[in-house]
Amino acid sequence: MLLGVAYRMLGRAADAEDVVQEAWLRWTSGDRSDVREPRAFLVRVTTRLALDRLRQAQARRESYVGPWLPEPVLTDFGPAAPDTAERALLVDSVSLAVLVVLESLSPLERAVFVLREAFGFPYAEIAAVLDRGEPAVRQLAGRARRHVEEGRPRYDVDPAERRELTERFLAAASGGDLGELLALLAPDARLVGDSGGKAKAPLRIIESADKVGRFLAAVAPPVRTTHVHRFAEINGAPAVVTLVDGRPDSVMQLEVLDGRVHRVYLLRNPDKLGGLAGL
Repeated sequence: MLLGVAYRMLGRAADAEDVVQEAWLRWTSGDRSDVREPRAFLVRVTTRLALDRLRQAQARRESYVGPWLPEPVLTDFGPAAPDTAERALLVDSVSLAVLVVLESLSPLERAVFVLREAFGFPYAEIAAVLDRGEPAVRQLAGRARRHVEEGRPRYDVDPAERRELTERFLAAASGGDLGELLALLAPDARLVGDSGGKAKAPLRIIESADKVGRFLAAVAPPVRTTHVHRFAEINGAPAVVTLVDGRPDSVMQLEVLDGRVHRVYLLRNPDKLGGLAGL
């Protein structure tokens, strides 16, 4: 749970792990004699550490090269998967689209949204975590919820349909088939690429089906190259992880509505792909 809170706050798995490790060190090395509720104590420490790191990260992101996307994480829970309702809530709160919207919230709004909407904490408990009054927390929650609802894409697609469309899209992109790409893309399609300036990817968001299709067709790898594609559940949805020489090189995920691709996420920053090694 602590990793879940920290990741949704920060959008980076490595940063989330650092925060939870520091929270645990404070738990194990401090005086716990007056701690009546360990869970509440650890959530409070984790959230406050994540807030501090988030404020630092937002300052760094102002100089980030190109668009910024969250670090992708595997979310195939396997036999330990939660029930359908709980899983839907967890997946929605960790989707790339929602995490991108959360980037536009203030740190306090993001903390309140994560604790309330993703984990169902009572307002009074969130107020204690943030050392704020409950009325102020309710106002923060209302603002954050409205902002997320306004920015959240309205995509609700069966995972099997999304996987099938992803397979067709991958085949068209890999083969440089512009006609098939244009048939699959919605007219207002957008491609958001994240390289951090450390790999080849667009430094601006590409808009319109024609421009997105032509970009993907132009960058199709030569037939002689040995790219390996693996399908995986990334941030709650089907995605393609491309391996080059056995190492993750990119992640592509699609947002789909009415059988057409409305958004393409392309992650190529090597600093964000380490958690996918071993696929």
